[in-house]
Amino acid sequence: MYSKILILKFPSDKADKPVICNLVQKYNLIFNILNARILPRKEGMMALKLSGTKENFKQGIEYLRKNGICVEDTKQFVTRDEEACYQCGACTAVCPTEALFIKRPEMEVCFDQKKCSMCELCLSICPTKAMKVFSSVESFF
Repeated sequence: MYSKILILKFPSDKADKPVICNLVQKYNLIFNILNARILPRKEGMMALKLSGTKENFKQGIEYLRKNGICVEDTKQFVTRDEEACYQCGACTAVCPTEALFIKRPEMEVCFDQKKCSMCELCLSICPTKAMKVFSSVESFF
């Protein structure tokens, strides 16, 4: 199965259309919405992980573009400054994908970047600001 995290930008005339529903039905793709800001009659943005066969994925992206949706690869990623982290574990409580977790019995906070959905919840909760966002790294994933 092929998976990729994408950023979709919806023009105001498409924000209230069932584009994602059609994407799933027509191209047999699976999606997980990671973040979204879409309001009727306004431009919108959605970050989602899209999965399926490579051919269906390609056809689905073509469908989105033909319907006026701007599709971009993610150009940022979350990382952890190991020196700044003092292993408090606060980030593990807010991580929805369990990319941040406590390894037992060592009680060590671990970070699996492949599981990270870039929701950025860990950034605001980290008392030492060890969690950071970096931009312009397309090949990171």
